[in-house]
Amino acid sequence: MRQANQERALAILSPLAVVVVWQVASDMGAIDLRYVPSPASIASAGWDLATSGRLALDIGATLRRLVIGFALGAVPGIALGMVMGLNRWVRAAVDPLISALYPIPKIAILPLLMMAFRLGDGSKVAVVAMSVLFLTVINTMTGVVQLDRIYFDVAHNYRTPWYKLFLRVILPGALPTVFAGLRISLGVSLVVLVSAEFVASDRGIGALIWASWQTLVVENMFVGIIVITVLGVLSTLFLHEVERLLVPWRRD
Repeated sequence: MRQANQERALAILSPLAVVVVWQVASDMGAIDLRYVPSPASIASAGWDLATSGRLALDIGATLRRLVIGFALGAVPGIALGMVMGLNRWVRAAVDPLISALYPIPKIAILPLLMMAFRLGDGSKVAVVAMSVLFLTVINTMTGVVQLDRIYFDVAHNYRTPWYKLFLRVILPGALPTVFAGLRISLGVSLVVLVSAEFVASDRGIGALIWASWQTLVVENMFVGIIVITVLGVLSTLFLHEVERLLVPWRRD
């Protein structure tokens, strides 16, 4: 317990130490404030954006696209990955398609999605869903394929109904790998979404960063970067909590 508390304290104090050193270096003139503003000036810019209402609108737009796109990619990705892991014929037919489409940078097909969905949320949601889909399929399929075959043999010997086999053996056994894929997908989807908002949106954190670059308001750019960092950390913590509840034997 004592060691765990020390680790938590270190995890909190280390970022604070970086901010303090950053502020001191800025005050001493060791950092060029034209490119890297001080934490105090970034906090002031963030406060101005928050009180004006702009920051809340941008965060809301990014979160809406992220949640919808993540759900649209993760749910069918898990389902397809399960089927591919359980059926070798489906795996043989679909795996080459996944291997061919997965390496394509999803941001590269954004112009095609913009043609199909225009400049609204549809194109951003679609590019997030595609980013999540392939990673989720691959990790889910891997989790199912790597299950020890002895569990299936035992279930067959006891004539276990298929739905019980799925709920008590296949799904629990694959969940750790599924969540690993979801965490990776979440990080990738944030990167892709912000990149899409650079060029195809007037709302969102990516749009805020891009507009700040165009007007050379560096403080606002850093506000956007910090917000993306916080969103990534909080969303990852959320997935960790969900995994802790659904996969209790992995709490260590």
